[in-house]
Amino acid sequence: MVLLRICVAVAVFLEAVSAASLGVVSTEGGLVEGVNIAVATNRYVDVFKGIPFAAVPGRFEKPKRHSGWSGVLKAKEFKPQCLQLNMLMTQVSGSNDCLYLNIWVPHGSQVSSNLPVMVWIYGGAFMMGSSMGSISQGVYTYDGQEIANRGNVIVVSLGYRVGTLGFLSTGQSDLPGNYGLWDQQAAIAWVHRNIRSFGGNPSNITLFGESAGGASVSFQTLTPHNKGLIRRAISQSGVALCPWGVIENPRKVAEKVAQRVNCPTDSRMAACLKSTDPVALTKAGAISIQSTPSQPMIENMDLAAVVDGDFLPDHPSNLFHNAAAIDYIAGVNDMDGHIFTALDIPSINSMLVDTSIDDLKAMLGAFTKDKGKTGMEKAFSTYSANWGSSPSRETIKKGAVAMGTDYMFLVPTQAALYLHAKRATTGRTYSYLLTEPSRLAGIVSPYPSWMGADHMDDLQYVFGKPFSTPDAYGAKYRNLSSYMIAYWTNFAKTGDPNQGGSSVPVAWPKFQSSGEQYLEIRSNMGQGFVHQDMRLRFVTFWTSVLPSLPTITKSE
Repeated sequence: MVLLRICVAVAVFLEAVSAASLGVVSTEGGLVEGVNIAVATNRYVDVFKGIPFAAVPGRFEKPKRHSGWSGVLKAKEFKPQCLQLNMLMTQVSGSNDCLYLNIWVPHGSQVSSNLPVMVWIYGGAFMMGSSMGSISQGVYTYDGQEIANRGNVIVVSLGYRVGTLGFLSTGQSDLPGNYGLWDQQAAIAWVHRNIRSFGGNPSNITLFGESAGGASVSFQTLTPHNKGLIRRAISQSGVALCPWGVIENPRKVAEKVAQRVNCPTDSRMAACLKSTDPVALTKAGAISIQSTPSQPMIENMDLAAVVDGDFLPDHPSNLFHNAAAIDYIAGVNDMDGHIFTALDIPSINSMLVDTSIDDLKAMLGAFTKDKGKTGMEKAFSTYSANWGSSPSRETIKKGAVAMGTDYMFLVPTQAALYLHAKRATTGRTYSYLLTEPSRLAGIVSPYPSWMGADHMDDLQYVFGKPFSTPDAYGAKYRNLSSYMIAYWTNFAKTGDPNQGGSSVPVAWPKFQSSGEQYLEIRSNMGQGFVHQDMRLRFVTFWTSVLPSLPTITKSE
């Protein structure tokens, strides 16, 4: 018995001394120490939580470098999210002191060096979100451990200002906007300057993000301020060209916020807003969570990027030359629009109630309002062309989801892919469509039995939740997760999702303007999952037919 205890003690000791770990790391701000986790035999991950990449931000100012610290910073706890409203727009949480990042570094039996780096930018409609996401079964949504370990890459997640404090703008130099995008850029620059100390390759940084985070990734590739900092990028369910990505009349939004906090709306407005309590400013950015078919939720999104002449010197569609050398993946989920469209037309989720065609026309009318009745009618005829004289209840409901998905996500993503491929020099371009049906389809309200992949469904697979919380997932979802992690991390290593050390089920061809191929991603992938011209008839309608129609004036 004594001998057994000695053997166990020796084994534990040997494991401890053999554990590959960075220990204390030197950064530009000072020394940091994280936590070392054993994830498998001779596999370890160093986790650093809450490293400041910038100083506490000034109100409506660009971030500034952190002044540093003395001693060793214990980077072992996540920091608060940036100030934000909850989903009901009733309560504010978070902190103004929120510009921190988290790092996951994988090791084998030896400490790693020169690893590819993947920097995650979270979504949340530019209104909410955090570097770690929500927590379920003890695991955070954006925990980078599974990607880092399985793909042998460093994962970084960052915090950035959202809502009023991150995106309010007068459209002028007194309150230019885009502060949240500047925060992201400051974090990317910090990673470029410091990641070598963590075993990373500063010349091989891949950005990835979802929804507003996917659009943010797109913005970061298009701004001239990241020249030489980004090698590759992945936009999931969001690009800079999305109709919710850029606010065209930010002054109107700023005046609304100013009135809510009792500030004047004349030349004194910016100065007053800058001296207003940040919690009050955050509350004043609340949007309506009520929507109708004729006033869809997307119309309520009024805080996002602006063309400021600095971060975005021009409209994003004119900036793709800045991404010419960046390898780029972009894609969507096949029913990305469901979560939003079902808010506008609640009957979509009812198995027993018909959805009125008038509701679909009203929603399309909102999407095409600049083109008047003609625009709406052409849109409806495009979507209903194959419905026949008496379409089924399911056909109409799925048609509504398709309309929302195309308008909000799929068509802008295809347009961005086309512009990237057209302007690319050395940068490669890849397109995907995730079609794995929602795990909750037909089981949990409000997911109908015909549901495909809803908005945010991709997150669980990219971040390896079927492995970190296995009780909640079946084997097929572990297959899907392993595929997505393999494609994503291969791409981060080489710029080719098929090459990089992780085997993939199907070869993913490049998207080229002469042959716009894309990969359908699903748990049962095999031959036949490479397609061409994603939803071409609908892409053509939104990008060519509709813009060619006369634009109506407000008096018409």
